Amino acid sequence: MTRRVAITGLGVRAPGGSGTDALWDLLSSGRTATRNITFFDASAYRSQVAGEIDFDPVAEGLTPREIRRMDRAAQFAVVCARDAVADSGLSVEDLRPERVGVSVGSAVAAAMSLEKEYLVLSDRGREWEVDPSYLSPHMYDHMVPSVLAAEVAWTVGAEGPVSMISDGCTSGLDSVGYACRLIQEGTVDVMLTGATDTPLTPIVAACFDAIKATTPRNDDAAHASRPFDLTRNGFVLAEGAAMFVLEEYESAVRRGAPIYAEVTGYATRLNAYHMTGLKTDGREMAEAIRVALDDSRIDPSGIDYVNAHGSGTRQNDRHETAAFKRSLGDHAYKVPVSSIKSMVGHSLGAIGSIEIAASVLALKHQVIPPTANLHTSDPECDLDYVPLTAREARLRSVLTVGSGFGGFQSAMVLRRPQEAVA
Repeated sequence: MTRRVAITGLGVRAPGGSGTDALWDLLSSGRTATRNITFFDASAYRSQVAGEIDFDPVAEGLTPREIRRMDRAAQFAVVCARDAVADSGLSVEDLRPERVGVSVGSAVAAAMSLEKEYLVLSDRGREWEVDPSYLSPHMYDHMVPSVLAAEVAWTVGAEGPVSMISDGCTSGLDSVGYACRLIQEGTVDVMLTGATDTPLTPIVAACFDAIKATTPRNDDAAHASRPFDLTRNGFVLAEGAAMFVLEEYESAVRRGAPIYAEVTGYATRLNAYHMTGLKTDGREMAEAIRVALDDSRIDPSGIDYVNAHGSGTRQNDRHETAAFKRSLGDHAYKVPVSSIKSMVGHSLGAIGSIEIAASVLALKHQVIPPTANLHTSDPECDLDYVPLTAREARLRSVLTVGSGFGGFQSAMVLRRPQEAVA
């Protein structure tokens, strides 16, 4: 018999504040946390806005050695993991280390440290042959993405399966989906899982500038991210992280754990079509949604809210709308849909986990976060996107989806705990 999976702990760092309370305060109020870039001089860039986090590693409890060793993305993952464990009420000392695993997602891993070290080694790009005498002793930690998962494992003493998932912008969904499978099959009892990304560097910004994926709306940073709006013209790059404690459901119930939600379904598909392009019919995302619903053993009418990928690019929002119609049928026109990227931006691989956190909090508070900045309806995006203002609703099951470069399409179904429903 397949074991059930409960989410019992959350830890989040996202634009607009530190922790889950700050995230929910931002989302439920419909405020935005996007601003003009302050991390570097972006005056020469096409897009000069971002979702930045005011993060002080010392105040977060990291030691000088940890700060020196870890890239910002690793720092985010570790502090979120610590929060998640504390929130779950688990005592790490009481766990069997070999029955605890880690699954972390990221799209660009230690991008900040890699760029910083290259600038030092090459004398800010002036030298073609770099001088290795200036090499950081921690360069290996920055070069190998799996170090992110290892840092989290060391934090909690996990000696079970430890994995790094890098599927572009679906990494944060896929890392949690993989963690669920390990619990369901009985390989582990507890998983620390989620995703982290800190892509706010000149080279990453330049890459998205080159393909015109990010918005050039620099004169109005707070309202630059406009998913599903007729005037949308690209996403807002951001940073962030979210980590979760997943447990075997019955075990969590026995120890009286605070169960936020049950993960009842997950699926991922690839379109095998184009590195950045999407087919207009949304077939691959629709297939991922269909399989996730089957995994949950519910039909489309059982979904009470859809947390959309909603990046704010013209092709993604059309593709996603088509996918919802294809997979949910007539129910697509009845179910509320919204995108939190309108408020916190797009943190690449991390955003899928942040959106899981938002979905879990929506279930907890029985409130649907809005799509901020949605003022002008697009005839091609004709569903209920919950514009501007949060909405109270009776929520039992939430569908959250992701779409990533390379053609990745993922979907997950989260259900309110049975005890809370009763």
